[in-house]
Amino acid sequence: MASFVDRVVLHAVGGNGGNGCASIRREKFKPLAGPDGGDGGDGGSVRLVVDANTTTLLEYHHSPHRRATSGTQGMGDDRDGAKGGDLVLKVPDGTVVKDLDGNVLADLVGDGAEYVVAAGGKGGLGNRALSSPKRKAPGFALLGEEGEAVDVELEVKTIADVALVGFPSAGKSSLIAAISAARPKIADYPFTTLVPNLGVVQAGDSRFTVADVPGLIPGASQGKGLGLEFLRHIERTAMIVHVLDCATLEPGRDPLSDLDVIEAELAAYSGDLGIAGGRVPLTERPRLVVLNKIDVPEARELADFVRPDLEARGLRVFEISTASHEGLRELKFALAETVEKARAAAPPPEPAPVVLRPRAVNETKFTVRRLGGETDYWFEVRGDKPERWVRQTDFNNDEAVGFLADRLAKLGVEDGLFKAGAVAGDEVRIGDPRNAVVFDWEPTLQTGPELLGGRGTDLRLDQNERPTRGEKRREHHERMDAKAAARKELWTERESGHWTDPEDD
Repeated sequence: MASFVDRVVLHAVGGNGGNGCASIRREKFKPLAGPDGGDGGDGGSVRLVVDANTTTLLEYHHSPHRRATSGTQGMGDDRDGAKGGDLVLKVPDGTVVKDLDGNVLADLVGDGAEYVVAAGGKGGLGNRALSSPKRKAPGFALLGEEGEAVDVELEVKTIADVALVGFPSAGKSSLIAAISAARPKIADYPFTTLVPNLGVVQAGDSRFTVADVPGLIPGASQGKGLGLEFLRHIERTAMIVHVLDCATLEPGRDPLSDLDVIEAELAAYSGDLGIAGGRVPLTERPRLVVLNKIDVPEARELADFVRPDLEARGLRVFEISTASHEGLRELKFALAETVEKARAAAPPPEPAPVVLRPRAVNETKFTVRRLGGETDYWFEVRGDKPERWVRQTDFNNDEAVGFLADRLAKLGVEDGLFKAGAVAGDEVRIGDPRNAVVFDWEPTLQTGPELLGGRGTDLRLDQNERPTRGEKRREHHERMDAKAAARKELWTERESGHWTDPEDD
């Protein structure tokens, strides 16, 4: 089973936003006291955070699908839905985030660095938030948006000060085991090291890390052997150490030819790095040559023979033996000296700048295009606002559909369709072609609760069955005046002899 994974494909999905609530308050003597539907909660996001205690992507190799929690829907009585919690994924220091096309999205360096890989969806508004003087009692609410679904590639580039490079079985694993507490696998066959090994070296007051990169062979920069899989781990190192085998029995190999081959592979690989941010190009970093296995008499003779040629190239040369530990002390202090110089020359780390991307003044809010042939055609509407509004609309509610029509008309979508040559009954598609909303366009779309008045209103709210004190007083006086007039009319008729009282007889 793999214990070191430095490249995985992560399928991240943000949490969905909760739906808004359509509710009307009920109180004593106020059967329709106004809307009180709460907003839906926002969905959680998926965040990548650098953790100093995480060294591999093995967890995401076994479980590549990750989803944040969704927000809950709003409720009546002005209660908003709960927000979904963010999902924090811990990654090693030096993790590079790329899309599936190879474009770099983020370079996470330093403990605590983070990147939002999949944003959560926004919660929908309730009818309380949608109410206005013209729309006193909305009978609908907006739906929550779905969380962002993203597939990204995570790639770890080891953070180390020194990189040990060389042919297979040159003694790199033995060297890192001899100068540090690391215990990599060591055997007498090629490609023993299948994953990079890290070791911490102490030389006096200086402490630095050394990375053992799996063996390189000719053509490694084009994918031969294991080199292409692990060459990325030397991109961030301050210096490169060539470990040359002076006791190899392979024909056609010697320390000078091995050095030329490895340098050619490094130069070919560094041509595709596109290094930015002030880092020194790979071919210009400090180098040091280690002639290994001098405990073998023939190897010591060969090391003495090639040393003048290597020094003539301007390289510092050290003859060592990982078996007898000869020359290791001098090598460690030389490495510490070079690393300290590189650290002193490196610019201080700066916080990532805040990038502001204001919207252009003349930027269009949407686009309208006519697509298809002469007879089989349609009009496509694309834009952040129209597409978001469509996602938030409940198409089972006529009032909500009418609200969407009003928003699109106010944005200018109808005018855009007119300019594009659309007529009533033409097919219109809003959104991504893979999941677009399709409808037949009617420029004067009228929907909503017609029986209750205009869209967003409720005539029942205007009914007032409880008269005011002044109205009661006026009604009382009118009744008294009516009674007095009736009595007066009766007495007038009696005095005129229209009718008599039986008691008078």
